[in-house]
Amino acid sequence: MAHRILIVDDEGHIREVIRVALRKAGMDVIEARDGKEALSRFAADRPDLIVLDIGMPEFDGLDVCREVRKSSGVPILFLSARDEEIDRVLGLEIGGDDYVTKPFSPRELVARVNVILRRLSPRNGETKAGPAALAQGNLLIDPEQHVASFAGIPLKLTAIEFGILRAFLTRPTAVFNRDQLMRAAYQLNIQVSDRTIDSHIRNIRAKLAALACDNVIETIHGVGFKLGRCEKQA
Repeated sequence: MAHRILIVDDEGHIREVIRVALRKAGMDVIEARDGKEALSRFAADRPDLIVLDIGMPEFDGLDVCREVRKSSGVPILFLSARDEEIDRVLGLEIGGDDYVTKPFSPRELVARVNVILRRLSPRNGETKAGPAALAQGNLLIDPEQHVASFAGIPLKLTAIEFGILRAFLTRPTAVFNRDQLMRAAYQLNIQVSDRTIDSHIRNIRAKLAALACDNVIETIHGVGFKLGRCEKQA
């Protein structure tokens, strides 16, 4: 079954370029011209991934992302005409999974979309070795079903956050540097800053802190990060 992708951009020619590239890759495409239409299409069509322009007038891509994240962990790939790091970091901090700056290569965009979708589920006929679930303390993730929970409560994680936790749980005693975590999460040779990596870690900690867990990921100063006890505080 083809993946359904929602393209959100106020520029028609940008939507056309993305639409043609994604359809050539065998995906179904739906479109929205602004933020409000994007939320309507998202609610009606439930896409598998959103390609979302940041710089739209009035209700922009960051506003759309915040609204979507209130109810869904659907992957979001940001588009931005600005190359400033703060735009990328802000987008990732509020729940984005990846970003592409304009002008972009349609081939690169499709590659990034495919990487995110492969993290969500195996390709047809593909099987994965290893245990069905990984656990530490009260934290549990099932890589095959792409679900995570803490003390029995489902976690709403982005694909990148899920990939980071999966890396930690696969090697629960290891210390990971930032490059190792990003290779595990992105699976592409993407250059990201320390601030971007730290944003994902901060988001994971915040989501677990809301469930009374303040020890999910430990910082090893000068080295990187390691998995904590993942236990609920009394």
